[in-house]
Amino acid sequence: MASGHSEDVFHHVRDSQVFELPRFLGGEWHIPQLFGDFFPITKFMVLEVVAGLITLVIFRTLAQKIANGEPVRGRFWNFWEAIALFLRDEVVRPTIGDGHGHGDHGDEHGHGDHGHGSHADHGHGSHGHEQHSSGWHPADKFLPYIWSTFFFILLCNLLGAIPWMGSPTGHIWVTGVLAIGTFAVVVMAGVGELGIGGFLASLVPPIDAPGPLKLLLVPGIFFLELVGLFIKHGVLAVRLFANIMAGHTVISVILGFILAASDSALVYAVAPASVLGQVGVGLLELFVAFLQAYVFVFLSTVFIGAATHPH
Repeated sequence: MASGHSEDVFHHVRDSQVFELPRFLGGEWHIPQLFGDFFPITKFMVLEVVAGLITLVIFRTLAQKIANGEPVRGRFWNFWEAIALFLRDEVVRPTIGDGHGHGDHGDEHGHGDHGHGSHADHGHGSHGHEQHSSGWHPADKFLPYIWSTFFFILLCNLLGAIPWMGSPTGHIWVTGVLAIGTFAVVVMAGVGELGIGGFLASLVPPIDAPGPLKLLLVPGIFFLELVGLFIKHGVLAVRLFANIMAGHTVISVILGFILAASDSALVYAVAPASVLGQVGVGLLELFVAFLQAYVFVFLSTVFIGAATHPH
């Protein structure tokens, strides 16, 4: 009996070919398998398509609204625009930098010490990064990837907050593909900026050692750094998967208390407490949905910046 309850509680956090629905809607909906066993269509696949389409509709419409240069009106559209501008101005541009080996905030110091006249003449005051705030910035070429990844992850996370849905980012294969995407962008950015040889050489930090010792150390450090490059992107996938999966598992456990007590009078005390606990964890999950999307793209931006501007 306990194992049956456990199965009832936990199977919905995994991917499947069935959507669970309220009983008045039929109890469940089996996803049509258009390609048979050759290419099974699962719940998470459907939700990923839904998240992608929602992202496309929102930001295509938003782009059309701002195409004429007028400010966006309406709380809904301002909400999405504010997030996009925050990622651009506070994450991507300062972290990746302007192509001269430092971020935008580096302009606060980069020229003032060399006597280049007034800050007003050159735009390098305490807010020197504002020189790019309304125009194009070299780091903006990475914005399409960062924006697309953030909003796709966010919407995948938020879909899990809807009853009878699920979070595709709670599956390691989904987060693994996202991490592979970041890895590809990082490598292409590093090679594009430094060349293949320069990018590989940048993996080894400067070593202040005698020639023979340096000759021995460099291959070992290069190997460790190369392995570390793969590991940190793997951790990127595991971190997102673990946080989203853990949240849904906690909710399942809390609601599972109701099933465990369903055969006794304790259910009348356990049920209200479990529901309240689920509501509290659910609200926390909304925060985690935004936080984990931000953490993923922030670390992706850090990796891109490190690849294009090694120190």
